[in-house]
Amino acid sequence: MAFSILGFSGWAVLTPWGQAGQNNGGPHGLTEILYAFSSCTGNNGSAFAGLNGNPANGDPHYNVTLALATLIGRFGMIIPVMALAGSLGRKKLVATGAGTFPVSGTLFVILLIGTILLVGALTYLLAGVNSYSNS
Repeated sequence: MAFSILGFSGWAVLTPWGQAGQNNGGPHGLTEILYAFSSCTGNNGSAFAGLNGNPANGDPHYNVTLALATLIGRFGMIIPVMALAGSLGRKKLVATGAGTFPVSGTLFVILLIGTILLVGALTYLLAGVNSYSNS
């Protein structure tokens, strides 16, 4: 999912068709583009009011890339999850032992929340830091 969001956002920021759809420049323009691709990859499909998917020159790049991001977000997530579910459904149950990591304690909750925050920060915060350092 991150490759779809950041890949399409980077492509839009660096090309003339991506900049033609912006009504705001600088960090706010990057946020508009990043939000549009994040939203489409997450199956919502909304965008900030400043991003124009149909610029005056009639260039369909935003329409096509946002549609591709939606398809990647839907099928790029469903197919691996279904394969994982099938794989887990075929596994045999194994008794817990000394090497089993408990998933009901405080340590598991802390590690899970820390992993979610770290992956989220590495995915989105670096794009914002880079945009502010270039403005």
